[in-house]
Amino acid sequence: MHFCRYDEYRRRAMTIGTIPLCMPNHGPALAIERPASAPGGSVDRRLLHEQAVGLLRDMIVRGDLAPASRLNERLLCERLAISRTPLREAMKTLAAEGLIQLLPNRGAIVPAIDIDAIAELFRVMGALEALAGELACEHATETDIAEIAALHYRMRLHYVRGERSEYFSHNQRIHESIFEAARNSVLLDVYRNLSGRLRRARFAANLSQERWAKAMKEHDAILDALTRRDGPRLRTLLHEHLHNKLEVVRAALTGSVAATGSRQAAPVRSSRRTFRRKRSPAVR
Repeated sequence: MHFCRYDEYRRRAMTIGTIPLCMPNHGPALAIERPASAPGGSVDRRLLHEQAVGLLRDMIVRGDLAPASRLNERLLCERLAISRTPLREAMKTLAAEGLIQLLPNRGAIVPAIDIDAIAELFRVMGALEALAGELACEHATETDIAEIAALHYRMRLHYVRGERSEYFSHNQRIHESIFEAARNSVLLDVYRNLSGRLRRARFAANLSQERWAKAMKEHDAILDALTRRDGPRLRTLLHEHLHNKLEVVRAALTGSVAATGSRQAAPVRSSRRTFRRKRSPAVR
């Protein structure tokens, strides 16, 4: 019975037309597509804001904007083809997600990744995902499971093609879909509030080809447990999946990412000390 049901999920997943095979591939220009004008000729600012947030978030997650680097508003406005007002609104949104740090009278920077803070977040997220998986097995509809399966098969295709950005986008959507299928609004809100802080770390976790292959096998098992509606097994698999990512992220951040952040942050501290020394002779 299980194999018939699994084949049915697979058939339905492959015929769902609402999920794109490939996520948009933004080129170097990254210009935002202007939303359709609202009645009266005004631009829909909500859509413009959402696009700006999405593109800026992707640039940070992919490492286009390195940790401890200061954000140049003029260059970002040119690259995204927007004015400073929607850019600053997008930066405020990303600051709430922990992806940007706003400095009073000094603009904004991409904060260096804090290993201890990330470890604490992963432990909390592991418990949340475990609970979401168990609840999803109880409350997910057949359509929910088919749509998650569709995302899974597209993610696997991107894995085979070596398309990391597209794989990552589908991976994130799968995890969020499991929370949505759990039918618990409080749990979903907490997940969305915390997930933004882990995006950069999750992306770094799949940089190793060996870890990438293991992550794909883990997702195969996750989908199998969901289609069986095996709550206890899915709970264990999701908890272990997040634990494995934490270990890989910890190793990655202890190396190049953390080192890069400390080297780039040093000139900022040095410039402040130099400024104070230059003022001292003038006061005397």
